[in-house]
Amino acid sequence: MKKGIHPKYYPNAKVKCACGNIFTVGSTKEFIEIEICSKCHPFYTGKEKIIDALGRVEKFRKRLAKKKK
Repeated sequence: MKKGIHPKYYPNAKVKCACGNIFTVGSTKEFIEIEICSKCHPFYTGKEKIIDALGRVEKFRKRLAKKKK
C-alpha cells in the first residue's frame, strides 16, 4: 500500500441516531449522525413506521383517496 494517501481510521468512532441510540463502529470519520438505526428501523423492530421523505407519503394518500371516490 502507498503511504500517505489513506484517510485516518478511527476504530471507536461514535454513531448517534435520531432516536437517541449511540454506538461505536470502525470508520474514517470520528463522529457520525444518522437518521435510522437497528433500534428504530421498522424491519428490526417489527413495528410499522412510515418514514416520510419530502411529503411523498401524504401525496400518495391524497391520490389514493381520489381513486376511492
